[in-house]
Amino acid sequence: MEQRQHGSPQESRPRVVLGVSGGIAAYKACELLRRLTESGHDTQVVPTASALRFVGEATFSALSGRPVSTDVWESVHEVPHVRIGQSADLVVVAPATADILAKAAHGLADDLLTNTLLTARCPVVFAPAMHTEMWEHPATQENVATLRRRGCLVIEPAVGRLTGADTGKGRFPEPEAVFEFCRGVLARGTAAERTDLTGRHVVVSAGGTREPLDPVRFLGNRSSGKQGFALARTAAARGARVTLVAANSELPGPAGVDVVRVGTAAQLREAVLEAAADADAVVMAAAVADFRPAAYAEGKIKKRKDAEPEPLELVRNPDILAELSTDRARAGQIVVGFAAETDDVLANGRAKLARKRCDLLVVNEVGEGKTFGAEENEAVVLGADGSETAVPYGPKDVLSDKVWDLVALRFP
Repeated sequence: MEQRQHGSPQESRPRVVLGVSGGIAAYKACELLRRLTESGHDTQVVPTASALRFVGEATFSALSGRPVSTDVWESVHEVPHVRIGQSADLVVVAPATADILAKAAHGLADDLLTNTLLTARCPVVFAPAMHTEMWEHPATQENVATLRRRGCLVIEPAVGRLTGADTGKGRFPEPEAVFEFCRGVLARGTAAERTDLTGRHVVVSAGGTREPLDPVRFLGNRSSGKQGFALARTAAARGARVTLVAANSELPGPAGVDVVRVGTAAQLREAVLEAAADADAVVMAAAVADFRPAAYAEGKIKKRKDAEPEPLELVRNPDILAELSTDRARAGQIVVGFAAETDDVLANGRAKLARKRCDLLVVNEVGEGKTFGAEENEAVVLGADGSETAVPYGPKDVLSDKVWDLVALRFP
């Protein structure tokens, strides 16, 4: 986590401004605030007047450990409407209502929060929350597009239960997911590096496919999906529009990511090809089954007394990575594959890179206690241009960022 170098320990902590606007989801900002402060961020809450009708000033003050800033006329000698934004390492507005998105897009400054947004020169994250009709309204969509063109990071809202009995897109993402998104933004270097994927659409596959034998059994693998989810999370934090095709993973969708849940290799292929039609990059991190049963038993296959089971006939699944690489959906599209090897790792990786004809291949060694289900990973990223980039053992987010670094260098 980058830190400002100032005189006191308090000043050396990353400075986060948490803006809270007036929606029912304002209560969820308390959980986000708790995560920010407990992880060592110096967090200042700037609520709108409407937000304080949902959550009291005392709550924000107690959780942040500092006074809450609410009015441009408070402590005028300190010029708060300018100072707060100027000194921040990150501004996150959570929840962000349609009203605050409109004001930010049009540069209005009628309260302390909107003044802060105008003076901030650090990354700005919006986590919208509103009813589906409001989110889908052309005015809101144009405001979001405007903010994204300017380099702001607008997280896609979640789909789920809204106020009352309504359900749809517009739900505030889980506070933990918003926190991880913000932490990823702060972990980047310069402002340009933090948003180097802005305007790009990337597709990531994750998890492991399952090929059913009968209603209760399947052929599968041990992939947890954690590396693919990390790739999706870090791409979103760098400003990309992300489609994550997740096979049989129970991991929660990262904030700001459009998640498509699938089961089999055929379903994953269909979803990836559809999403890749307008994608700038496709990263195939999923462990896709090479084979599937030739026949599916409609009823459970019974164990027969004193008889060996019938041989299992398998057929090949489509080679999705090779298909993506051979028939690129658009000129300049970057295709990245993953190779999980148990022996002769680099030799097998180079052979696979040539065979699949992708731009980059992330090669790692797998086995008992290695990679699958772990929070860390190590790999070598092989390039079709002959390059070889070693990524030492560490968090999967670190490997993910290195992959996106290499992808970004190859964009036309």
